[in-house]
Amino acid sequence: MNRTEKGEVVSALHKTLAATALVVVTRQVGLTVAEVSNLRRKMRAAGAGYKVAKNRLARLALKGTKFEKLDPLFKGPTAIAFSADPIAAAKVAVDFAKDNEKLTILGGAFGEQMLDASGVKALATLPSLDELRGKIVGLLVAPATKVARVIQAPPAQLARVLGAYARKSEAA
Repeated sequence: MNRTEKGEVVSALHKTLAATALVVVTRQVGLTVAEVSNLRRKMRAAGAGYKVAKNRLARLALKGTKFEKLDPLFKGPTAIAFSADPIAAAKVAVDFAKDNEKLTILGGAFGEQMLDASGVKALATLPSLDELRGKIVGLLVAPATKVARVIQAPPAQLARVLGAYARKSEAA
């Protein structure tokens, strides 16, 4: 990789990091190409990304972003998981690390807030943005449904009473 290619990699990674909300730094020792491809597929499905980059290039890309404090984590075979959703990358990385001991969570950052490995794992237990939106919509719709049932109850009861009288008069 020559100097201009390295500059392009650093520039692309810098732009990606500037537009993301969460970065998780992982150590990957012994992951096969198939396992990394599977992890990348899961990340993409969750709206996140996973990038293996040389530590020196990753450190250069971190400069000038809100994730500059992550610099000390880049030692050894590392990779970066990132997402605009504040939870997606953490959730996928932690779930993958549970099933595969070759991937270790080193830490991360949520905006300006630095996270250690346990902080990333705690973040992964939170519901995702889509799950929270679904719960909010459910809460907003529930009262309207209850109001409709209450308004509909008296006419329904009246219809049942009239039906009972009709059956009673037919039987007589």
